[in-house]
Amino acid sequence: MSIADNLLKYKSEVESDGVKLVAVSKNHPAQAVMEAYEAGQRVFGENLVQEMVEKQAQLPADIEWHLIGHLQTNKVKYIASFVKLIESVDSLKLLKEINKHAAKHNRVIDCLLQIYIADEETKFGLGFDEAVELLRSEEFTELKNVRIIGLMGIATNSTSEKQTMAEFNELKVLFDGIKMSFFRKDDFFKEISMGMSADYKIAIEEGSTMVRIGSNIFGKRVIKHWKNKE
Repeated sequence: MSIADNLLKYKSEVESDGVKLVAVSKNHPAQAVMEAYEAGQRVFGENLVQEMVEKQAQLPADIEWHLIGHLQTNKVKYIASFVKLIESVDSLKLLKEINKHAAKHNRVIDCLLQIYIADEETKFGLGFDEAVELLRSEEFTELKNVRIIGLMGIATNSTSEKQTMAEFNELKVLFDGIKMSFFRKDDFFKEISMGMSADYKIAIEEGSTMVRIGSNIFGKRVIKHWKNKE
């Protein structure tokens, strides 16, 4: 099946549940993104800043770019002018850097707090207590050019559906608590980004509003060594 055929299959399935599909285009060329774009997709997720910057310059301006990978503070400046959503905010330090560069571009950048829910040391994210502490901090309340619109989490790479379900449920419970405590009157705090190719169906059942699907749409990744911007 073509990229377009794969995409339309997932769009019809996911969007019928009111969930946003983020097509993860990392390690795929701009031509592949364009094929998905021509089939109606507008939301794309990238892990690496340099790769996103190069593709953004080549592709239509109405694409909604999501940064979904770990983001270093020294790379924020390269995407601050155009990124739609940073899904992987895992520290107050990073949030302050995003705020600084967003202000330079007279923008408010939407962000998700990445929460550590997996039983894997290689995953990034804030602990539950750390997320609450961040939102309670005076430093956070002073940030005017960032907006927290929800949470993101990556489940353990496991064959146990029970474990995956439990981890997603924990994120949903945390989301509900944070919503009530900090964003009760804010309609914009509504996103839970959880679920990828292997577990998106479970994620949707547990309350996901946004799923990230890559290889099932684009096929096997074309590995390229992207030069890091310094």
